[in-house]
Amino acid sequence: METKKENAPVAPKQKRNKVFIVVLAILVIAGAWFGFTKYIHALHHEETDDAQVEGNIAPVTARVGGYVDKLYVTDNQFVREGDTLLTIDPRDLQIVLDQAKAALNTAESNLKVAEANTHAASKNIMSTHAAVATADAQIEAAKVNVWRTTQDFTRYENLIKDHSITQQQFEQAKAAKELAERNLQVLVDQRNQVQTQTGIVTSQTNATAQSIEVAKANIQQRKVDVEHALLNLSYTVITAPESGILSKVPIQKGQLLQQGQSLFNIVLSNEKWVVANFKETQYNKMVIGQKVIVHADAFPKHDFEGILSSFSPATGAKFALLPPDNASGNFVKVVQRLPVKITFTNPADSLIQRLRPGMNVFVDVHLN
Repeated sequence: METKKENAPVAPKQKRNKVFIVVLAILVIAGAWFGFTKYIHALHHEETDDAQVEGNIAPVTARVGGYVDKLYVTDNQFVREGDTLLTIDPRDLQIVLDQAKAALNTAESNLKVAEANTHAASKNIMSTHAAVATADAQIEAAKVNVWRTTQDFTRYENLIKDHSITQQQFEQAKAAKELAERNLQVLVDQRNQVQTQTGIVTSQTNATAQSIEVAKANIQQRKVDVEHALLNLSYTVITAPESGILSKVPIQKGQLLQQGQSLFNIVLSNEKWVVANFKETQYNKMVIGQKVIVHADAFPKHDFEGILSSFSPATGAKFALLPPDNASGNFVKVVQRLPVKITFTNPADSLIQRLRPGMNVFVDVHLN
């Protein structure tokens, strides 16, 4: 009877062994099923969590230097294209514009003076040409007089030999001939002098005509100066280049801005996309146009639909500020990442507008 009581507890131990075997079998089957499903999924999908939302970001820069006069915006404010963001004190640039306008007026006055001088020089040329024509006519008349007195002198020279005329008459004919020749020479010299004066006046006229062209060119330069001053003055009003949401606005009234200084940014609301960095070992079966499901960390239960739209022309390391170089010979192979652009395909998805550039996302590419 005592031996039966000692062997009684053996039955519960066998029962526990059966339960352990059943649980172990269930875990093995579940693990195998999980591994099989993951294997099948991996055959038709490529996934990565090295991905972020991207968007267009427009920098706002100061195109002229000066002190901030008024600030119309604040951090994280939505602005529309053309809205005034801030203004720069325009008084210094207004003075530059006034100086440019004054220089333009002076240049226009110089043109009028040059035109008047050219007109007067043209009148002088006409007068000298008339004087040359008069001198030519007088020379022709003098030549006739020289011819007549020469003929008279020749006749008197023959008559004096026959004593048909007196010596006084002969001398008078000779004197008339010489006087006519002297008058002709004087007229020729006067005509030459007038022609020289005509050349001088012509040169002066050409010079004044050139001064007109110089004055016109100077006017064009002054007009450009005025336009440049007006353009710089317009830059004192800084407006939004696109519609979007402002970043932090670290600008205060009275702050001195430098030309080309970056002030803040506008995150444009027109488009968003995802850039996913896949390993080069995942690149084999990926092609443009494949369907993509995106899960954002901010909205983990929402499926964002997209497509694979393009591949980067080089790996991310090649675009780094200091790209890796194997010149030392100490080479360690590292799997590279290739940036891939993914665009959203469901414009009716309102949550896309709530995504912000820089947010982390999980990307699942359907390899079909």
